[in-house]
Amino acid sequence: MERSSISERLPGQIWVVAACFNEEAVICQFIERVLALPEVSHLLLVDDGSRDGTVAQIRSWQQRFVGSKASAPVTLLELTRNFGKESAMLAGLDYAQGHCDAVVLIDSDLQHPPELITQMAQAWRDGAEVVTAVRDDRDQESRLKVTTSSWFYRVFNRVVDSIQLIDGAGDFRLLSAPVVQALTQMREFSRFSKGLLPWTGYRSVELSYSRVKRMGGRSSWSPLKLWSYALDGIFSFSVIPLKIWSFLGLVVSLMSLLYAAVIVLITIFNGVDLPGYASLIVAVLFLGGIQLIGIGVLGEYIGRIYVDTKARPHYFIRAIHGSL
Repeated sequence: MERSSISERLPGQIWVVAACFNEEAVICQFIERVLALPEVSHLLLVDDGSRDGTVAQIRSWQQRFVGSKASAPVTLLELTRNFGKESAMLAGLDYAQGHCDAVVLIDSDLQHPPELITQMAQAWRDGAEVVTAVRDDRDQESRLKVTTSSWFYRVFNRVVDSIQLIDGAGDFRLLSAPVVQALTQMREFSRFSKGLLPWTGYRSVELSYSRVKRMGGRSSWSPLKLWSYALDGIFSFSVIPLKIWSFLGLVVSLMSLLYAAVIVLITIFNGVDLPGYASLIVAVLFLGGIQLIGIGVLGEYIGRIYVDTKARPHYFIRAIHGSL
């Protein structure tokens, strides 16, 4: 089936783009709730290398869609492997660009309530270029996850001066067509969409919602992955960590010079003092630790430069099921 031309599109078309990874338990319910919304003209699912029956469930739904009374078609982009959520969202934006007037990014695990799309669509029609869903204080996630997330936003906003993130704002957003075009132009490998969106400078309206516990399956975000993602966000938008270690190196050097002067004066007035082995070892270990941490911070930046210079594609698509 050929894609519709821009001139044939209905005015105000909204596509919903959702990345999927091992969502077999909830994907059918997610599709039903999204397609029940009259504002949605198309649902685009991007399977990010699921190892369960997610693809089979979606394909089965597509077969049932033929001849049904559903108001929006469903397209499935099947990636060749698990490239990560950021790459999956980029694949969806690349595919949707030019075929709709706005895109809603949403998680397919039903922690983002699809019914909020109705309010997001209204805010967009009222002139908003970006509509951001922000978690309220009734978030049903664990206290530890909520607290660490809040800490990250505070640290990010302290070390990054070009943009400021809203605590509780995630990937659940409505993007107008110009915003989609802007995001797809930025092809850096270590993507951090939470920062890229405000960096574009488009006007945003915030809507509050309550994030609920997962209805099935389990999250693929381990603490290590969350830590790596947080570093991607900070290192992608700020060089302050480099400046901090430069400043720390200067402070340690001045303290060393001051301590050396004290040792010289003590030696002049009291002679050579042999004790001091413990303090010497502590100083050596402290300075060695400082140097290793500084090298590690520098390595984080160099590693990202190395990955970007290879300019590899963000994803590969195995098949497109139900294309326009």
